[in-house]
Amino acid sequence: MLNVLEDLINLARTRKKNPIKDSYTNKLLKDKNLSKEKVLEEINELIESVDKNSNKIHEAADVFYHLIIYLESNDIKIEDIMAELKSRKKQ
Repeated sequence: MLNVLEDLINLARTRKKNPIKDSYTNKLLKDKNLSKEKVLEEINELIESVDKNSNKIHEAADVFYHLIIYLESNDIKIEDIMAELKSRKKQ
């Protein structure tokens, strides 16, 4: 299951280093404003889908994708986020 998340992170990093013309991922990585707008849009769509009890999985997947791309475009590493979460764990 976590392999899919790792694949997404690797995709973002690979596309960042080796852009592919006309790639939606590269468009988001290059345009930080667009990436931010998409994260906000997708979170709102997820909230709406939960309220309506429809399309929740699709919208949640969109949030994950856009958030990973946004983080990578702003040089925020998932490893650092995981370390932060681990440091918050109460014994």
